[in-house]
Amino acid sequence: MDVIEAIATRRSIRRFKRQTPISDAMVHTLLDAGFCAPSAGNQRPWHFLVIDDRKLLSVIQTFHPSAKMLTEADKAILVCGDLNLETFKGYWMIDCAAAAENILLAAHGLGLGACWLGIYPRDARVAGMRKLFHLPHNIIPFAAIALGYPAEEKPRESRYNKERVHHNKW
Repeated sequence: MDVIEAIATRRSIRRFKRQTPISDAMVHTLLDAGFCAPSAGNQRPWHFLVIDDRKLLSVIQTFHPSAKMLTEADKAILVCGDLNLETFKGYWMIDCAAAAENILLAAHGLGLGACWLGIYPRDARVAGMRKLFHLPHNIIPFAAIALGYPAEEKPRESRYNKERVHHNKW
């Protein structure tokens, strides 16, 4: 699948085949994609926490109202920003978003389903992740990505909106 096709056909998948595990090699590929994301000044202020413990995946649902798909997901990757690695203040969120998108596209390219779960800036979600994973003060949980083999298909959808395209002036 070429990159344009991957971008155009990537969709949020919330239903997964329960008994089909994702290999360690695939997880490594996903993480490598995250590490390849662009960042302000190449600061790369991120850490990735791989979650494959069923109990931990279940607990996330207690403080994140949109995390029900984690019951079926094989794994999740928690994308975190490290304030100690941030040399360009205020950019860690943008950098982590780029890393998360790379992981989502890589998952799609590997035939996996994935769904972005927003954490930051929701205080209850941030606090829940901090407590559950014993995150240090300088580490901010940004987003979790549910992963698994898809148990649903979603059609390609054109999202181009010419009303939101401007040339040289508003």
